Amino acid sequence: MKGAVNWFARNSVAANLLMVLIVAGGLFTAFTVKREVMPEFSLDIITVQVPYRGAAPEEVEEGVCIRVEEAIQGLDGIKEVTSTASEGSGLITIELEAGADVRKVLDDVKSRVDAIETFPEETENPIIQEITNRNQVINVAVHGHIDEVSLKAMAERVRDDITALPGITQVDLANARPYEISIEVSETLLRRHGLTFDEVTQAVRRSSLDLPGGSVKTDGGEFLLRTKGQAYRGHEFENLLLLTRPDGSYLTLGDVATVIDGFEDTVQFSHFEGEPALIVQVYRTGEQGAIDVSDTVRTYVETSQRRMPEGVSLTAFGDQALILKDRLNLLVRNGLTGFALVFIVLTLFLRFSLAFWVSLGIPISFLGALWLLPSFDVSLNMMSLFAFIVVLGILVDDAIIVGENVYAHQQRHGDRLRGAIEGTNEVAIPVIFAVLTSIAAFAPLLVVPGIMGKMMVTMPLVVIPCLFFSLIESQLILPAHLAHGTPRPPRNTWAQRMRNRIDGALKRFIDRVYRPLLEHGIQMRYLTVAIAIAVLLLTVGLVGGGWVRVVFMPPVDADYLSASVTMPQGTPVEVTEGAVRHLEETAEILRTEFRAENGRELFQYVYSLVGSSSPNMMASPMRSGGQTGGASHLGGVFIELTAADERGIGSG
Repeated sequence: MKGAVNWFARNSVAANLLMVLIVAGGLFTAFTVKREVMPEFSLDIITVQVPYRGAAPEEVEEGVCIRVEEAIQGLDGIKEVTSTASEGSGLITIELEAGADVRKVLDDVKSRVDAIETFPEETENPIIQEITNRNQVINVAVHGHIDEVSLKAMAERVRDDITALPGITQVDLANARPYEISIEVSETLLRRHGLTFDEVTQAVRRSSLDLPGGSVKTDGGEFLLRTKGQAYRGHEFENLLLLTRPDGSYLTLGDVATVIDGFEDTVQFSHFEGEPALIVQVYRTGEQGAIDVSDTVRTYVETSQRRMPEGVSLTAFGDQALILKDRLNLLVRNGLTGFALVFIVLTLFLRFSLAFWVSLGIPISFLGALWLLPSFDVSLNMMSLFAFIVVLGILVDDAIIVGENVYAHQQRHGDRLRGAIEGTNEVAIPVIFAVLTSIAAFAPLLVVPGIMGKMMVTMPLVVIPCLFFSLIESQLILPAHLAHGTPRPPRNTWAQRMRNRIDGALKRFIDRVYRPLLEHGIQMRYLTVAIAIAVLLLTVGLVGGGWVRVVFMPPVDADYLSASVTMPQGTPVEVTEGAVRHLEETAEILRTEFRAENGRELFQYVYSLVGSSSPNMMASPMRSGGQTGGASHLGGVFIELTAADERGIGSG
């Protein structure tokens, strides 16, 4: 290490080139690195959902859950199986062992479940899929007092428009009832025309088809033939031919049945700001940036609002990119504040140039770590930004030690190059071990198992490179900067006088307070150790006695509120809707009172839904096979608050 320090100290060009390389690499990565709200990782969970319409939970358990559990029993890679039998559906959740091949286990589960032949006849095809964390960025509410058909058509158009925008590939339409064409056959009319229900069913199945018709070769080329008979609308089904009589007359489906072109008879509807609404959910995938996706969607909403029919509005809400922007701004503010504080404090005791070069270790370390992020498959997200903020306080400790010791040697010898080399080498070993101990504190997070480990692994992958580049800067770059330059004779300036006064005050504190305490502590070492042990035991007692609470996640101020409504199963939808409506009305009363008392807004938007148990639009960023709606006993309200500095009160 001494040889490297000596060489870089004597060759300032090499040190500057190394610094420029780190800074350039970091700046380039800063503009190209992927930005997302939360890091991507595999959840190692597979779900099997089997719809069983009209069945009670007991029937679902016996007919679906138990048979799936028996079928997948003994498969390699499965850690735990949990089954949930609810009215009309069975859900089997399969947790995999750490390191298991998710795709292989998924294929094995599909093979076993598809081979089950003892499901009740009323069950539908199983839905088998891996749960993946979906990076939801923003929502767009399509709302207005119009009929459901028009509202869904408008929402589908908005979904397709957003999907076609550059940089956006994954968009979903949430809380929309699926289209359904129901055919209500009259038993009286069937008897009158001498038909049976099965004959009508077969006629519909046989007539509503697109069939290939072969090909025709001509001089102009070969043409493929295809008959278009697939019906998609109610009036098309009404015209389906059931039979033809010898006299030339015919009977159509519309003559014996009522065709209703509508939606599935499920409980699933929502309101946004008191108006019927459908929600378009926008996600980021691959290398797409959350902030770019958010900006693109907001621009679309602003430009498309003018093209909406009267009474229909588009509103962007639940923007997770705003949280990412706030965390980025916090990191920049903390970095600048840390740089300024280190520079000011060092300037009070050391010369200006030394304070500047030591403080420069903060941005160099940050940019160096940023440069390596893509190599570790780490993006700029909430976890990595938190890691940058955590490591900010320990970055320049090594540079401060080296800089102060170099300053002392240069003051003693008067030779800047000799002082830089000797001062750096003298503290090199303790500085290196100090950095290594910090690295050792974060290294165990690299091997934490489970989903929590996959989330926490981002922190050491940011902190360790920061500490590494901080060590490189303090041992190779900083000595070269401190070794060169023309020494200036001391001048009696106000800055020098202030520095002398502060230095004198610090020395008096050391001589009069710290040194006597240190001497007494060394002389009475058993008492010193006993006091330290007593403080440790007191700390343990405060935690064990409940005086200092231990919580996994402390309550923090948020910009969203959500309330879920869960009634007993079988509760009529009118009762659940009444409970949700009561929450809406209470929120509106609170909004009005707050506006009257404070002259500012408390809420931005209020969104409610019936038929789902997750009103928080940001609470379920995963693709799963769970229940997505249609339960009459479930509902909830999601409220987006105004910014904390605008509303003036906390969300708790």
